[in-house]
Amino acid sequence: MTNLPEHSLLGKPAPYVDRYDPSLLFPISRWPKRAELGLHGAVPFLGADLWSAFELSWLTPRGKPQVAIAHITVPCETPNLAESKSFKLYINSFSNSSFASADEVRARIRADVSEAVWRGAATQSSVGVRLLLPDEFDRERVQELGGLSLDRLDIECTRYTPAPDLLTAAADEKPVEEVLTSNLLKSNCPVTGQPDWGSVQIHYSGPQIDQGGLLRYLVSFRNHNEFHEHCVERIFVDVWQRCKPAKLAVYARYTRRGGLDINPFRTSHPLAVPANVRTARQ
Repeated sequence: MTNLPEHSLLGKPAPYVDRYDPSLLFPISRWPKRAELGLHGAVPFLGADLWSAFELSWLTPRGKPQVAIAHITVPCETPNLAESKSFKLYINSFSNSSFASADEVRARIRADVSEAVWRGAATQSSVGVRLLLPDEFDRERVQELGGLSLDRLDIECTRYTPAPDLLTAAADEKPVEEVLTSNLLKSNCPVTGQPDWGSVQIHYSGPQIDQGGLLRYLVSFRNHNEFHEHCVERIFVDVWQRCKPAKLAVYARYTRRGGLDINPFRTSHPLAVPANVRTARQ
């Protein structure tokens, strides 16, 4: 049976579980939303979802609380994503449980999240997990997405649901390579309707994309109800199909909710996953 968002605890009262419980993780299949985009079988992108968990805490065997920031990398090849409220509840479940070391906590998170996101797959792999302990906190950087800001454009916006017809490119002109950014990405949770705020970076080479049309297109997500991961894949597919770049990478960083932020990255070609560096709004 496929888990659907409405089957999760999103938008519902949920008990605070403070004892380690991996069963709290709620995987949701990526494929129904990919099918909406016309994707069946192989997808035209690589990439990963970069998670940051800022409210991770556990106890030592002597009962002393420990804290850390967890960075988790989930490959986009996984058949499932982890629903974010379930992820928050899972992280919180560590708070009154004892573990021998941070390494044990890291290993538990890696094993539990890997099982959830790969559940149902014929072959399975592991997610990446990195814990930052307090003596490393001052190494955490704040940095905005690089590139030319589309937000400088003084344009009229009238459409607030995804409008891929706004995307055009100059196919008859010399190809270019550009990195374009915007802080105006907004969508909504598909279950609760709560707003999700984000910044997006589009790096491409090929026919030059009309920047005004691209910004209007990004703004058109404003009243759209979809998870972060699905929004980024929709942006990737729409730009890929409408503008026909030779290469394309789409990276979004969303503001945190409940101590978690989710930052999907999709690329048409082998490319290193960006460093999980937060922006000022995160």
